[in-house]
Amino acid sequence: MQEIQHYDRAAHDFYQKQTFTALPLTTWDLFAEEFKTTCEGLNDITQFKKLAEANKWKTSISFKNEILDKNHVVVVTDEALNIVHTSQNIHKMNGYTTKELVGKKPKLFQGALTCKETSRKIGEAVQNKIPFEATILNYRKDGSTYNCWIKGAPIKDVNGKVVNFIAFEREVA
Repeated sequence: MQEIQHYDRAAHDFYQKQTFTALPLTTWDLFAEEFKTTCEGLNDITQFKKLAEANKWKTSISFKNEILDKNHVVVVTDEALNIVHTSQNIHKMNGYTTKELVGKKPKLFQGALTCKETSRKIGEAVQNKIPFEATILNYRKDGSTYNCWIKGAPIKDVNGKVVNFIAFEREVA
């Protein structure tokens, strides 16, 4: 019993001399959100690498740079412009999940106020299978609008055939 008393006294003395700074719970909440975002980004990188391997992409893309460093949304379509995969951070930008978007066309994001001329230029670039960069007014799932910067390009396989299109996107003011 005396051993426990000595331990208690030693522990009490030790902790009295320490200076502890409490972390607010919101700090943990912010860390947890960042950790979740990083994990989703790492999962996306793996999925995009598998897609690149399966379609034998000739181009190598630094998905780590695009997703984790630049925080770009990534959208990949097939040659017919059906969405085959998106990065999970698309949900933060427009409210859609990857599951909701697979099989749909990117035109889904356009609406009445979307600039027809910009849309036409993007469509022309895609039809001619050339890279493009534009900012266009898009619509979120809830119907609200946002300006979306898009940098898109065709992806060729090792035989030179266009097999996918890729777009790197982010919301801009």
